[in-house]
Amino acid sequence: MAPQWLSCSAAVLLLLVHVAPVVTQASCGAPGIPGIPGTHGPIGRDGPKGEKGDPGESGQPVRGKKGVSGLRGPPGRPGMKGDVGLPGPPGFPGRPGEKGRPFNPTNQARAFFSQKLLLSHTPEIDTALNFNGKILPELAQQFQGDSLTDGLFTCTIKGVYFFSYHISAKSRVCLKLLKGSDTHMTLCDISEGFLVTSGSAVLELDVGDTVSLQATKYNNIVSSQSSASHTFTGFLIFSTA
Repeated sequence: MAPQWLSCSAAVLLLLVHVAPVVTQASCGAPGIPGIPGTHGPIGRDGPKGEKGDPGESGQPVRGKKGVSGLRGPPGRPGMKGDVGLPGPPGFPGRPGEKGRPFNPTNQARAFFSQKLLLSHTPEIDTALNFNGKILPELAQQFQGDSLTDGLFTCTIKGVYFFSYHISAKSRVCLKLLKGSDTHMTLCDISEGFLVTSGSAVLELDVGDTVSLQATKYNNIVSSQSSASHTFTGFLIFSTA
């Protein structure tokens, strides 16, 4: 057996030396069973330090395009009231106004009367008291005012007027102030002795309206005494024409 094994080994060696490496299917014997893997060897040493790499890209972030505006949010709560600011500097003086026209009392719209009455008998009921005595007869004619016709004041300037009266009576008195035929108001007064009653009113009148003072059946107006005067006064407050 030994000589045969040696001859086979020599043939194989000669073939490997003289022929190009070729893997052949022929073998001298059946392959053996794989062996058990060996254990891991020890960790190798660190290799040498490599060369420095190329620089990278810039580290700053890239800014994109502006996006579309979002929906408007709800209004916020009102803030607290701030402190009062300092006063500002004074403004420049305004331009002078136009020169006014000189005052002339004769050009002023005026309408007034003030008359007194001395009664010699008890006045008639529901009839205008005829105040026909001038209180200021010494005034010039242009300042005398309007005259009453049978106790009636007739409006000549449209506007707002003030009227007042004073009447002397005994025990009781009731008087009516009329605008045209309508009673504007009725005033009464009662006393155990003599009394002086008064009243006043503001009326808006048109041209042609009349105002009068009338006695009612409930009155004891003083008569037949020269010291007891009754007065009726009215004047224009402002014109509405």
